[in-house]
Amino acid sequence: MVIKKIVTGVYQANCYVIMDKNTNEAIVIDPGGNVDDIVRVIDSLKAKVKYILLTHGHSDHTSGVAELKSITKAVVCISKTDEDLIAKGAELFGPLIEEGADKLLKDGDIITISNLKIKCIDTPGHSPGGMSFLINNSAFTGDTLFEGSIGRTDLTGGNFNAIINSIKSKLLCLDDETIVYPGHGSYTTIGNEKLYNSFLT
Repeated sequence: MVIKKIVTGVYQANCYVIMDKNTNEAIVIDPGGNVDDIVRVIDSLKAKVKYILLTHGHSDHTSGVAELKSITKAVVCISKTDEDLIAKGAELFGPLIEEGADKLLKDGDIITISNLKIKCIDTPGHSPGGMSFLINNSAFTGDTLFEGSIGRTDLTGGNFNAIINSIKSKLLCLDDETIVYPGHGSYTTIGNEKLYNSFLT
């Protein structure tokens, strides 16, 4: 598995290109802007993007979706809850694409590309429809869990108790060696967050 991070937009959101190196089939998680940079990475890998997966619906994670879909023809996936908020024009949500997402995700869904299985994990709190994605021992947590911190919960639909419950019940149960790739900042591990994240003690 190949993982490439591209930092996008004024809020420095992390976009990830994940590719099965045997077949070059790939997904893109959270294309928040700077689509030219994302496409350069895709082209350098000779990746064939099959899915665009969104951890949540905030604009710093979705602003590049329409342009990237037009280039790759990939299937756009997001939770129904956050897509509904985009459709309603909720503050800081969207844009997506005019016709909406191609696939609505729910907890436990499995997305498959070649030999990679991407498990969808419902992790609300930062947004009501927040999702994390688990691929082997790598967890892509969006704005739910960061190195030493958690996502803010003072935005539309945010809920502090919900995000803490999501992290403790859905993420901290993963192996300590699981690598956490967050929506902003540096990667960490589940083990490190158990030990050092003051929000989780």
